[in-house]
Amino acid sequence: MLGVVVAVWLSERRWRARGGQPGTIIDIAVPAVIFGLIGGRLYHVITDWQTYFGSRAIKEPIQALYIWEGGLGIWGAIALGGVGVWWAARRRGLSMTALADTIAPGIAFAQAIGRWGNWFNQELYGSPTTLPWGLEIDVDHGGEPGVLYHPTFLYESLWDLGLGFALIYLGRRLALHHGRLFALYVAGYTLGRFWIEGLRIDPVGGVDHAVEFLGLRLNQWTSIVLFIGALVYFWATRNKTGVEIVVSPSAHYEPGAESADPVHSTGQADAGESSASAESSESAESSGSSLGGDTPEGEASEKDAPDPDAPKAEAPSAAAEEPQADDQAELSDGEPVTKEKNSR
Repeated sequence: MLGVVVAVWLSERRWRARGGQPGTIIDIAVPAVIFGLIGGRLYHVITDWQTYFGSRAIKEPIQALYIWEGGLGIWGAIALGGVGVWWAARRRGLSMTALADTIAPGIAFAQAIGRWGNWFNQELYGSPTTLPWGLEIDVDHGGEPGVLYHPTFLYESLWDLGLGFALIYLGRRLALHHGRLFALYVAGYTLGRFWIEGLRIDPVGGVDHAVEFLGLRLNQWTSIVLFIGALVYFWATRNKTGVEIVVSPSAHYEPGAESADPVHSTGQADAGESSASAESSESAESSGSSLGGDTPEGEASEKDAPDPDAPKAEAPSAAAEEPQADDQAELSDGEPVTKEKNSR
């Protein structure tokens, strides 16, 4: 839960920096977390089905629903959590790829925090080691007296922490959009998970030993497939351009407000909005003049009369009405810009 809080806080700041409306990430996090918990539990039960079902089961089938007893798979959590994000983004009319790139570093940091639960539970540790940072495991949790074990939870926590900072840096440095930053997150996480998984000795997929195929554990094969898929996506979208919608089309836009549309810089507005504002101001002024009984008619006439020395207003040129080429430039990750094509 602490990891979720950190991920939402960071993602909210990054989303607002891209020009998105405040509160969007918090709203989307609700279905994402719910779907993620369900997905994480499903992956655990499917891959460790022998723990709950079959002749060698060590738990009752009903205990597959006891999520409070532990057992969540990150692969299922990210996959089904992504479905929750997609559903919420579709309802709001937002770009799924923009959301994915925004939350990618936050997910890495959340995993770095969540892995410390393995330390409290004395679980998912690695093989015996003589390294000075080896971990002691109680006999009740499968350890042997005088034997130290690889703290694989610590390895993964540090890896995820470094990955989160690397994603923030690369996102700003390379301006990665259209899901490419999220693809780097998947590739980076699976790369670290592959070698860390090789150190673990917990029985994933079995009761007393891990299920292996061609000498690799189940989660290592999952890492390989996702790593290749992430690289393929990153390469396939290398030339993808276009505007990603970060403000809901149905949202009310007020120039200069906190929920400013990224299309405009502070105080900017479309030509139609400017005209409407000007007409509204003129109408309010004329209404105020007619209702202001304390103002002499002579003074009102002098105020309303045009100043002969004032310069005449120039009509907007056609060049000013046409969008410039640099208006279509994409947002740099994590930094607001002053120009962008109106995506609404």
